[in-house]
Amino acid sequence: MKVLIADKLSLDTLAALERLGLQVRVEPDLTADALPDSIADANILVVRSTKVTAATFAAGSQLSLVIRAGAGVNTINLQSACDRGIYVANCPGKNTAAVAELAIGLLIAADRRICDATLALRNGQWKKKEFGRARGLKGRTLGILGFGNIGRAVAARALGLGMKVIACSRSLTEATAHEHGVEPVGSPLELAAACDAISIHMAATPDTKHLVDKAFLDAMPTGAILVNTSRGELVDSQALAAAITEKSLRVGLDVFEDEPAGGAADFPQSELAALVTATPHIGASTDQASEAIAAQVVRIVESFIKTGHPLGTVNLCDRSPATHSLVVRHLNRVGILAGVLDGLREEGINVEEVENTIFEGAKAACCAMLLDQAPSQELLDSLKSNDGVLHVMLNSH
Repeated sequence: MKVLIADKLSLDTLAALERLGLQVRVEPDLTADALPDSIADANILVVRSTKVTAATFAAGSQLSLVIRAGAGVNTINLQSACDRGIYVANCPGKNTAAVAELAIGLLIAADRRICDATLALRNGQWKKKEFGRARGLKGRTLGILGFGNIGRAVAARALGLGMKVIACSRSLTEATAHEHGVEPVGSPLELAAACDAISIHMAATPDTKHLVDKAFLDAMPTGAILVNTSRGELVDSQALAAAITEKSLRVGLDVFEDEPAGGAADFPQSELAALVTATPHIGASTDQASEAIAAQVVRIVESFIKTGHPLGTVNLCDRSPATHSLVVRHLNRVGILAGVLDGLREEGINVEEVENTIFEGAKAACCAMLLDQAPSQELLDSLKSNDGVLHVMLNSH
């Protein structure tokens, strides 16, 4: 089996994959446009920031698994993967601490204007009076937009700074909020109006694009702080630039709309960057996070080659279209399951899912099948009469 690693990953990943008996090719400088020409013989593709387009899936005739060495999968064309039956897996939670640390770092840097003060000093300017003006964070209210793993990690760190924390998330319950020492609010606009600072931790989806828009920014108090370490698309860049000027917002950004791909490129949003404290999408880039992600990539691949089921798959059907389940307990002999499948095929019944479990001693097994329609009574009777079939059970969903 051949693996293509199309981004820079820990060397431990390469060594561990080779120990599994895989042929590993590393091309860390591949771009999204160049990837289709390099994918032809790869069975497994590992990417970090490189986009995997429909063209790559079309060219990857041998491709069975794509692993995003990180949490989000918005850089991967999931529909193309689903259409071709290609697994897509990711590594959520492995960069939680790294992103949370940077979010807190940007929060403090924005409040204390650390970047501007450093730049002035490097230019030979001592501006203690100007840069000595900061509100401080202790006792202030931090709002967290999105309360997944990273949002919770940021909340814990902010509480350690003596801040009050409120959070807004569709999945946040009163019990979960209480468990993490935060207060829930009902809507993003309510959060915006109630906070001295806001940190964004949501996935990029069509529903969350420009969630932080003019109305959200208008609701924020004058002089408040906004930090985004999730996805640039969540914030309306033009509205943000205007709000920085009009409302004296202090902003920390690790992500931008339409940001460049790869490790080095011209940056088209330098005008916005000049107004904020900013880093070039490095939230997950710590040695600790890289090592944890590398280990998870290896676990995903190992699971796939040993069981056929990769860990962390994100593109499986949430709900099967099956209408019936057929459970066949049978002797573990050649041809018995083939006979069952032949009978279903002859009746035009599609098997949506199938799992065959072997019992200790390997003499008997149990096969569970999800079907798109019920088999005829004639077929069920035929299966029951087979001396290799121990029991047949049909259930409707």
